[in-house]
Amino acid sequence: MTFAAAKFGTVRSYSLPLRNEGDFPSLRGATGWLNSKPLTQVDLNGKVVLVNFWTYTCVNWRRTLPYVRAWAEKYGGHGLVVIGVHTPEFSFEHTAENIRWALKDMRISYPVAIDSDYAIWRAFNNEYWPASYFIDAKGHIRHHQYGEGDYQQCEMLIQQLLTEVGSADSIVPLSRSTPMALRFPLT
Repeated sequence: MTFAAAKFGTVRSYSLPLRNEGDFPSLRGATGWLNSKPLTQVDLNGKVVLVNFWTYTCVNWRRTLPYVRAWAEKYGGHGLVVIGVHTPEFSFEHTAENIRWALKDMRISYPVAIDSDYAIWRAFNNEYWPASYFIDAKGHIRHHQYGEGDYQQCEMLIQQLLTEVGSADSIVPLSRSTPMALRFPLT
């Protein structure tokens, strides 16, 4: 699939090499959900899913938030579901009220699974904050990103996964010439 970048007057073809990294683990271990009812694989069947592990005091995650939030907004109508998995590092981060405050303060409106018992963390065999897992519409993990960076590659990956299910026809990709800070302001 070729994305026409009419906004920038160019045509580019994006195709990243992806492999199947395993099946989408269960989200059943969540101790609670915010901004959504509990989501299951049945709810997410046929959707492209970005699972983002975070904790609200992690400075590295805070720097990724503008990108994750922007992807949720930009691609939500095209079939992308972003799910934040809040897995605490410190004891005070287990408190649901503190997590609710963080969601409001940081303008997070996408679904968030509270993972205070580390059940989802273990199901993904995750070891990092932040960590993002990109899941295709068939329920396979196709890519992961640990830590900060590679934002343009991650967005191209989202577009590619949406294209695989025919959901990306009207998406205009980012131009490589547009500075990242202009595309996703940190505020």
